[in-house]
Amino acid sequence: MERKSWKDLDDRQRRFIIMGAAVQITLQFLALRDLRRRPAEEVNGPKWAWIPVTFINGLGPIAYFVLGRRRVSTAA
Repeated sequence: MERKSWKDLDDRQRRFIIMGAAVQITLQFLALRDLRRRPAEEVNGPKWAWIPVTFINGLGPIAYFVLGRRRVSTAA
């Protein structure tokens, strides 16, 4: 399969790439912001280890939100 350059893509393909990038950047921003604000005892594993994980396209931020945060019980 031959690699296409940006100019070879049609408008639909370009929009898909731009939307995917926007979703990735948004998820990564939210994950990094949550990591910065969340106390270390509410994070599974060391906080510093989750930072590079968020840079894995698509899966990294999702993995943090699913696996990286501890569930805090609100029962008093």
